[in-house]
Amino acid sequence: MQISSVNDVKIYNLSHGKSLPEWLSDRKKRQLQKKDVDIQRRIELIQDFEMPTVCTSIKVSRDGQFILAAGTYKPRIRCYDTYQLSLKFERCLDSDVVAFDILSDDYSKLVFLHCDRYVEFHSQHGHYYKTRIPKFGRDFSYHYPSCDLYFVGMSSEVYRLNLEQGRFLNSLQTDAVENNVCDINPVHHLFATGTSEGRVECWDPRVRSRVGTLDCALSSLTEGTEVQALPSISALKFNGSLNMAVGTSTGQVMLYDLRSSQPLLVKDHFYNLPIKSLNFNNQLDLVVSADAKIIKIWNKDTGKLFSSIQPQTNINDVCMYPSSGMLFTANEDPKMNTFYIPALGPAPRWCSFLDNLTEELEESPESTVYDDYKFVTRKDLENLGLSHLVGSSLLRAYMHGFFMDIRLYHKVKSMANPFAYEEYRKDKIRQKIEESRTHRVQVKTLPKVNKELALRLMEEGDDEATAETSRKKKGKALPSILGDDRFKVMFENPDYQVDELSEEFRLLNPIVSKVEQKRKKKLRVLAQQAAAQQAAEEEEEPEGRASSEEESSDDDKSWVEELREQRRLLRQEDRDRRRQERKEADRNTDLLEREDNGERTSSVAGKQKIQPQFYQIKAGEEFRSFNDMARKQKLQKTSLEDRLKLEEHSGISSVADTAVGSKQLTFTLKKSEQQRKQQQLEREHHEERKKLRRSAGHLSSGRGRGWRGRGRGRY
Repeated sequence: MQISSVNDVKIYNLSHGKSLPEWLSDRKKRQLQKKDVDIQRRIELIQDFEMPTVCTSIKVSRDGQFILAAGTYKPRIRCYDTYQLSLKFERCLDSDVVAFDILSDDYSKLVFLHCDRYVEFHSQHGHYYKTRIPKFGRDFSYHYPSCDLYFVGMSSEVYRLNLEQGRFLNSLQTDAVENNVCDINPVHHLFATGTSEGRVECWDPRVRSRVGTLDCALSSLTEGTEVQALPSISALKFNGSLNMAVGTSTGQVMLYDLRSSQPLLVKDHFYNLPIKSLNFNNQLDLVVSADAKIIKIWNKDTGKLFSSIQPQTNINDVCMYPSSGMLFTANEDPKMNTFYIPALGPAPRWCSFLDNLTEELEESPESTVYDDYKFVTRKDLENLGLSHLVGSSLLRAYMHGFFMDIRLYHKVKSMANPFAYEEYRKDKIRQKIEESRTHRVQVKTLPKVNKELALRLMEEGDDEATAETSRKKKGKALPSILGDDRFKVMFENPDYQVDELSEEFRLLNPIVSKVEQKRKKKLRVLAQQAAAQQAAEEEEEPEGRASSEEESSDDDKSWVEELREQRRLLRQEDRDRRRQERKEADRNTDLLEREDNGERTSSVAGKQKIQPQFYQIKAGEEFRSFNDMARKQKLQKTSLEDRLKLEEHSGISSVADTAVGSKQLTFTLKKSEQQRKQQQLEREHHEERKKLRRSAGHLSSGRGRGWRGRGRGRY
């Protein structure tokens, strides 16, 4: 729900907020209501109060129980039951509805005027009858005493269809070329039609003769009105027995007394848009007029603005709920808006809870919006020379400034600052100078982290821009990494600094450098080709130039050789590092042996000399140190798993060299529960077999060659 205040009149938009799609489940809707605050504050006064695409017209039945709306696409009519606050039925139609009316107190008798000249009648069960009028219709009215339907449209005739006899009667011949709207007075049943020439013709249905004509086109022209076209009548509405409101296609509303040919009041909407709807609020003597942009509520005696409503989408129709402050709008939008203005009247009986809700909301202050007013501060008043108006009725104090009439502000502004055009001209010249400065040479500033990478990216961007310019390609340039916020941390955080001395970088650098060289060479070739095509389109390739395939093959060989050289250097560095580690280990071992030997000799009397120990070196084996040979003999007795673990801890495990780095990955497969049970059963089975197994080594075989024969003889 959205709350606004125009001229100290609170307006509650009950349809404001997100609408949930129909295909969502109830569980998903409840979850969204818990998470989204906008959905929690949404008030769904009537369930599914919307159209698939656009709503064209909306009306309320005379008993106030049903709301009927016509819309598209596909053309349809929807009926909502206010007692149930939900959709009662929906009926699809053959063509779009131009206008419709409710003949009964409820929804049991409906009449639709279609855009293809058809008139369709619906009863309580659905479609009842369809007929056709001679010309395209624009509006119609129902005359209750005679049961006649009066149709006006793209013709000078007013067609009459009698519903009691079921036939067309003699039409009424008007002086107009076309008729736009019509209405029948609810008291004395005077029929009035608005023409495209800006006239209103009044007819007496009893004698079928014209009783008066009003020239509204000339009356709508007031002082300061700009005339762009001939005003035609776009809206017509009777109020009581003597009052009538007329709306024109240029945005003026005129109030007439039927006893006078001059309007009592002319109200201009200042939007130059046709008036689409006119309604009266007799309790407060207000007129509700609407065009495509705004709904204005103003006093019918003085024309003073009471309030205004400006929806986000264009308005097609406005319907006021009887004896209440609620009104509905049909918009160029699927959602039909519902507005509640407590100042116009109470809430309807079927939604009386709105009164309690609005009383609670009025306790919290809301921002006020004033129509046709300008907010100025004290400094602005001093600049305009209007400080003496503080405290008068021309200024209304609000917050840290004042509201003043927009017309007075413009007049004083033009008088106080006659050189506004010169200032505007200077601003434009300054903007042009600033735009020209952007084309000058810009100083490139490098980031603190990864300066080499940033410089290389800048050079690549310049090269690509030059190549694009030479080829004259018009397209959207790709964003640079330097200007992308996703890679901003790479040039700010020192943890992302590229280590050029690492093994991975040295192995990857030959490949990356060659790819960059290929790209630069390709850009140069493209630039040369573009220049050659501009000079001579049919110029052949110069002799002696190597083909691209040969160049690519040479490039491939060069980066392979460079990669091999880097690997050789890495292996050499690794050997040197290992040799240094071994020397350090031997030196530490000798120091430990000397300390041990010193302790032994100190305990022996007479200080005997230490006898050397001799070891035999096998053929083909290189002598390194005594401890190394002992360690090798010990490692030969251990399992492969223990040897790999020992090498991993000592840092001498073998590493596989690849083109993208030196990494080794080991992993173990995760066994399922069934496999683990099967292995456990097999281990238990083997343990059991070991316990039951009996040795047969004590048995000696004394059988000779003739044993087979002797055995056969026994049996």
